[in-house]
Amino acid sequence: MARFFNPDQISEEGKLHAPAAERNKDAILEVLLDHLPSAGTVLEIASGTGQHAVHFAPRLSHLHWQPTDLDPRHIASIEAWRAEAGAENLLAPRALNVLEPWPVHDLPAPVTAITANNLIHIAPWAVAEALIAGAADLLGGGGVLFLYGPYRRGGAHTAPSNEAFDAHLKSHDPAWGLRDMEAVTDLATEAGFGTPTIVEMPTNNFSLIFRK
Repeated sequence: MARFFNPDQISEEGKLHAPAAERNKDAILEVLLDHLPSAGTVLEIASGTGQHAVHFAPRLSHLHWQPTDLDPRHIASIEAWRAEAGAENLLAPRALNVLEPWPVHDLPAPVTAITANNLIHIAPWAVAEALIAGAADLLGGGGVLFLYGPYRRGGAHTAPSNEAFDAHLKSHDPAWGLRDMEAVTDLATEAGFGTPTIVEMPTNNFSLIFRK
């Protein structure tokens, strides 16, 4: 897996900066405030720059927030953002690849929610399968799986910009691309999650909230 960052998005302090994360953080937080549980640990998969983690954690102080990523550059960036934020409930980032065993055995509270923003379209389909299977194994009854990003619906793109983005992703790696919302829902249903709450988001994105 990889992420898209331009060289001018890397600060001298080691913090990566993604403009899209800055634009969408408030809209995502609104949905999280409505749907995350009242206690436990939120396991954030593929935290990227760390901008989301430092924005969400202080505003969800009743939850522990565990950021993760598989790219060492991202781990360093998350830690740099975390050091600046000083949020007590924001845990040190951990290396995690959903295709391998998840290092979550010693968290301060059970994982009650798992989030993944803008991941499954910038990765092979096997990552979506592993993410949902891992979430089903880790979460107990009532646990929340939150997935944010662009999707196809009914086999079609929801906007011309999404179609162009899909073509761009496939030109980078044919295994990448926007996923059919129905296929993701089928995976989650087979893994033991209920019918998702679907929230339309700005710029033709969606939040899918699955509950175990």
